[in-house]
Amino acid sequence: MTYVAFMRHGPTAWNGAKRLQGRADIELTPRTREFLQARRIPHEFDNWRVLCSPLRRCRETAELLRLQFDLEPRLVEMHWGKFEGRTIDDIRNEMGDAFVENEQRGLDFTPPDGESPRMVQERVRPLLAELAADGRSTLCVTHRGVFRAVYALARGWDMKGDPPDKLDLYSMHVLELAKDGHPRIVDLNLALKRRWRKS
Repeated sequence: MTYVAFMRHGPTAWNGAKRLQGRADIELTPRTREFLQARRIPHEFDNWRVLCSPLRRCRETAELLRLQFDLEPRLVEMHWGKFEGRTIDDIRNEMGDAFVENEQRGLDFTPPDGESPRMVQERVRPLLAELAADGRSTLCVTHRGVFRAVYALARGWDMKGDPPDKLDLYSMHVLELAKDGHPRIVDLNLALKRRWRKS
């Protein structure tokens, strides 16, 4: 078995405003940078290989945590298409029942000109299979949409209704990969540690 951990980038101004980021290349906030500079990943992950989404918010997160990483395009965020930059509340108010019906499709919810969670799963499945074949424990610095898609695979969740577990999406989550790359939950919601400075 091979282990893989997923970690979301730190918060951006768009996260604070509840705007859908998708492929928009938004930077971290100053407060997020200050927080991450004072944190580290748990020592259990010190020797793990690190893969990172190419978007700036993920690269900054990995750099501030002092991680050496390789970029992996398949870890890029779900494409929100014409919804990018907008809030869910605004979209619901504008589209009404049509948006609600789309949401109720779960894994097949698809923004106009965008990508569904099922499409994200299909994009990430080959990567998981490659990681399983490689055999090295790997940490992926990525996005909410990517982790939720992988989590749904692991739990058999159709994304209709609430997830089976309470997820802190700014924590680390560990999964085990079968030989074919299928994920299984090992541990959820592992917090970053405080980096103590010597006086």
